[in-house]
Amino acid sequence: MAVDSRTSQVRVARRTQQFAAEVALITTAIVLYFVVRGLIHTRIDAAFRNAEYVVELERLGGFFVEPELQAAVAGHGWLVDAVSYFYIYGHWPVVLATLLWLLIRHRDAYRTVRNAILISGAIGLVIFAVFPVAPPRFLPLYGFVDTVTEQTSAYRVLQPPAFVNQYAAVPSLHFGWNLLMGIAIATLAGHWAMRLFGWLMPLAMLASIVLTANHYLLDGLAGGVIALLGLLIACRRTKGFLSTTEGRKSAPSDS
Repeated sequence: MAVDSRTSQVRVARRTQQFAAEVALITTAIVLYFVVRGLIHTRIDAAFRNAEYVVELERLGGFFVEPELQAAVAGHGWLVDAVSYFYIYGHWPVVLATLLWLLIRHRDAYRTVRNAILISGAIGLVIFAVFPVAPPRFLPLYGFVDTVTEQTSAYRVLQPPAFVNQYAAVPSLHFGWNLLMGIAIATLAGHWAMRLFGWLMPLAMLASIVLTANHYLLDGLAGGVIALLGLLIACRRTKGFLSTTEGRKSAPSDS
């Protein structure tokens, strides 16, 4: 009996250490991501030239519709409020909560998603360095409005220039990482409502980054592709996601 008790205590201690180590790893990675991104030398002139290039590229592709989309929702105050607040509160709280859930309930999937974040983040930092891009909110001549700052200045204050490169619009990992969380939730959640949330949440974030003038549509596409590339590489290095059936069997209390 005493041996079983000591074995159980050792297991709990080991799991606690593993949990603390994983939390420390992902927290350190996120902090380093912002520090490195903020320390990258920002070439403002190049960032605005590249922004014009993105606009021209979208025009050639026939999908430079962001100003029209913003104008369409401008008359609906509740919708403007919704996308602005979802942009603010629908990213890090969702990302961190999902990672915590995966760490506790789905260790294999957690490792895969964690690695996908690290890989896509590294790719993003390289692009930020070689291809700085001013976000739409810095181009009011096109009719863009920074709805997030109009709602509250707190979000910008919480991301000071020392830690955030304001000219790193491409790619949008704001969307890309939400996409990774959505895939994990839609694949592994036990309740249909949570799986539906997993499908719809990334789409809501894509709408938010565009309708708040923080990113172009092309940014979202690039962020999604890079996040999926990170996921593909991560799946090759780990067991990947559990199957949907296995995930639901292992999470009966998700309902």
